[in-house]
Amino acid sequence: SLTGYIQACRGLMISAVCLGFFGAVFGLVGMKCTKVGGSDQTKAKIACLAGLMFILSGLCSMTSCSLYANRITSEFFDPSFVAQKYELGAALFIGWAGASLCIIGGIIFCFSIAENSNSARRGYAYNGATSVMSSRTKVHNNVPDKTPPKHFDKNAYV
Repeated sequence: SLTGYIQACRGLMISAVCLGFFGAVFGLVGMKCTKVGGSDQTKAKIACLAGLMFILSGLCSMTSCSLYANRITSEFFDPSFVAQKYELGAALFIGWAGASLCIIGGIIFCFSIAENSNSARRGYAYNGATSVMSSRTKVHNNVPDKTPPKHFDKNAYV
């Protein structure tokens, strides 16, 4: 008994919620910090799938909010419409903001696999503990000084 645009908005919002849920599940599996999902290439593909699902979820939500807002504004400015008129409320603005964040998050997920996997990740070697003396108290000449340093770093007593 509902009008067509209300049913369309409900259907789009339900599909947006379902796509967002599955996008979150695939996003958890596709992250590098989880042990589920296989190799890094497989995880990258799963993360890209999660990003696409988030983008589709955001588009469904954005379409639903925009369709409802279009109907509200067209009824509000129609002088021959005599039933109760509604205005754009906070829920529509929150829906647009949430849809935008969902689309942006999906784009970030999709571009997370753009990292070149052929180039080796640059690691940092551990060089051991540094001297007790700070760099300010080191003598920069070739003659070793046998006297103890006069200025100690705050870590000298630890």
